[in-house]
Amino acid sequence: MQIATTSQKDRAITLLKARGPMRSFELRDAGIHPETIVRLLGDETLIRVARGLYQLADVDVSAAHELAEVAKLVPKGVVCLVSALQFHELTLQIPSRVWLAIGQKARKPRIKYPPIRFVRFGSRALSPDAQTHNIDGVPVAISDPAKTVVDCFRFRRHVGLDVALEGLHNAVKSDKAKPADMVKYARDTRIWSVFRPYLEAVVADGT
Repeated sequence: MQIATTSQKDRAITLLKARGPMRSFELRDAGIHPETIVRLLGDETLIRVARGLYQLADVDVSAAHELAEVAKLVPKGVVCLVSALQFHELTLQIPSRVWLAIGQKARKPRIKYPPIRFVRFGSRALSPDAQTHNIDGVPVAISDPAKTVVDCFRFRRHVGLDVALEGLHNAVKSDKAKPADMVKYARDTRIWSVFRPYLEAVVADGT
């Protein structure tokens, strides 16, 4: 019995090191017994970061670790707006919540931690150009820089026009978003008439 217990513990630790935060059902499907999770929590090898979500207590995590936790809790969500700007290093803003896009008819999960700001996107706006980034072993869907900037102008009343402009300036200056890609997405989402003067001014200014 002791051998089996040790084997379970080692297997759980190996899985969590390789895959980052894991849901309880993922651990169960991998053959880890609930009793093993309780023991790992008891000896502080494991911590519960959210309901049903666990990670190793001593793991080195990145600054974007919350995004990985959110991706585990809301697998079909896409990190967007200010959180995506921050990830792409296009803003100095540090959002107090993770901005997450979900579908218009998607069920809004009740999650206390990490704090999440849900934004509903239509099918045309939600799916295009989401990039998958590996953060602490977890694949995370994040809107690409061009889409992120345009989305900030679409939701400027929520994120603030100053934040949207900061993202646009930094995207053009760093060449992380091509003007042509932003034009295309702005046209597709019918915000071109609003976005055009800002883009033209920034490109003309050369900043």
